[in-house]
Amino acid sequence: MNSLLEALRAAFHDPEARSYRIIAAVVWGLILVSIALFAVEFLFPSGGEVRPVLRTLDVSLLVLFAAEYVLRVATYRPPDLQVFQRPPLGRVRVHILGRLRFAMRPMMLVDLVTVAALVPELRGLRALRLLRLLRARRVFRYGNPFTGLFHAFERDRFLFVLALSFLLAQVLFGGVSLWLVEREHNPDVASVADGSWFALVTITTVGFGDVAPITAVGRVITSFLMVGGMFTLALFAGIVGHSLLHAVLSVREEQFRMGSYVNHIVVCGYEEGMHLLLDTLMAEHDPETTKIVLMADLERPPGIPAELYWVRGDPTKESELDKVRIDRAAAVVVAGARHTSPQQADAVTLLTVFTVRSYLKRKKLTSARLRPVYLVVEILDSENVEHARAAGADEVIETRRLGFSLLAHAIEHHGTADTLSQVVLRGQSSLYVGVVPEAHVGSTYGELTAGLGLREHGGLVIGLTQGESGVEFVNPLDSRRIEPGMHVLYLAKDRLLDTP
Repeated sequence: MNSLLEALRAAFHDPEARSYRIIAAVVWGLILVSIALFAVEFLFPSGGEVRPVLRTLDVSLLVLFAAEYVLRVATYRPPDLQVFQRPPLGRVRVHILGRLRFAMRPMMLVDLVTVAALVPELRGLRALRLLRLLRARRVFRYGNPFTGLFHAFERDRFLFVLALSFLLAQVLFGGVSLWLVEREHNPDVASVADGSWFALVTITTVGFGDVAPITAVGRVITSFLMVGGMFTLALFAGIVGHSLLHAVLSVREEQFRMGSYVNHIVVCGYEEGMHLLLDTLMAEHDPETTKIVLMADLERPPGIPAELYWVRGDPTKESELDKVRIDRAAAVVVAGARHTSPQQADAVTLLTVFTVRSYLKRKKLTSARLRPVYLVVEILDSENVEHARAAGADEVIETRRLGFSLLAHAIEHHGTADTLSQVVLRGQSSLYVGVVPEAHVGSTYGELTAGLGLREHGGLVIGLTQGESGVEFVNPLDSRRIEPGMHVLYLAKDRLLDTP
């Protein structure tokens, strides 16, 4: 059962999984077919023989969309469960609230509205299936026109729910009151639905004139609805205006509230030329599921993708780190500055690492984490590598030395630099760390490579790594024994083993 659940979760929520790409392609195909059917219906008369067939196909597609929606919500795993340990009742609460928040996302609401057309009385909502094309916003990399709006509505959804609840309460109160007062005197108010329709039209100041109160009490109620409608419209205008204005200012000032951020990635430091890092992060992590936050003490540059969040602040100050919720992050990347000397850049990097580790140590929530925050650091001067490890870096990347080594190595060994570039830069293969199955603990490296069978799936085992210490054994002897806590280093196009 757990394996089936994990397979479904990967199919609907893991962009790196092959099943996810298949499901996404199928859903996209169904969306296009559904829109085509909706357009074709206008070509045939309502009493024709073809219309029932088209309707049956349309309902079948809606059933598939409904199944996809239910599975997507049911298999969603709240990020809190991936970061913090919870008691059983707390886990149930997180599951319920997390799924409710997920279902309230703008794109999920669009899908829900599309599915609502299954109800015969709501078939008019079929036209709204065109909104599912907004999924195409993922095609945009820079300057997506919808991203700011979606984030604005998602961020202020509580205010929108509050305003809608207030409107609904007014409509229900007015509808019931008018029905009780007018039902014996006004034939146009024969039911609560008629009264609610009149209340909604009055509150929104539309005023079709199809229904009008007759009794004095009904007119008094209508007067209250008119005045309440003015306040309701003002409330909606204020919320929408605040939300959109905040979105515009966020693009300008780039300050995002991060109270709900969990398992995100924080990049400390920014300068021109880092767009390659951002492109790679966006290629390996879907911004829809894994938030990527950039933190630097400067205004947001114009070329930053809209899907990435910018927070202005100094990462060398603990008081500033609260802005990006580093204690709830999955990983922190500290990038070195290239506009200054390597020593000065590394000094700032080391100070940032010390500050982050000190901040995390001081936070109480870190003790409840299932996995510590992973800190990746860029060092420009090789002499500072050990200093970075001592400061608390989990992984240190010597970018200058790596580049110069490739240049020097390519002179003597032709083609090797290009091969490494294909692995590191072009994404034709990637280096992964996988869990060693229990059955292979104690066996030899040669037995492990043969038993895993990665070659059948395009994978290549290249070495081992010691889990806690991080010591790597690249291309060890086949007689090397597999010790407890070791992991596998392998090259593959996609992830083939469980991640430790």
